[in-house]
Amino acid sequence: MMYCEKCKLLYTNSYCPGCNSKTGRNPELNDLCFLTEQPQIWGDMLKDVLSQNDIPAFTQNLLGAGMAMKAGALSERIKFYVPFSHHEKANQIVEEILSSTDSQEL
Repeated sequence: MMYCEKCKLLYTNSYCPGCNSKTGRNPELNDLCFLTEQPQIWGDMLKDVLSQNDIPAFTQNLLGAGMAMKAGALSERIKFYVPFSHHEKANQIVEEILSSTDSQEL
C-alpha cells in the first residue's frame, strides 16, 4: 500500500489515482488519509459514529460556510480524513453504514 502526501490517498497501483504521481511512499501511522466524501446530512452522523468509536476524524467542507448559506446546507459536502492508524477501522464503519442504507449514498 502506498500513500500520496498531496492527495492524502492510499492506493495499491503504481501511481496515485488522484494526481497520477508515482512518488508515493509507505504510509506512516499519523498520516492523514482520505476516508470518504459525504453530503452534510450524512456527514454529521458519520462524525458522531467515528467519535463514539474513538476515531479522530478531520473534516473539510467543500463549499465553505458562505457558499453553503447561499446554495443551501443540503448542497454542502464534507471530506473526511483519519490517521492511517485508524483508517481500516474507520473504513469498516463507513462500509457498515453504507450497507445498512441499502446502497443509498451515505
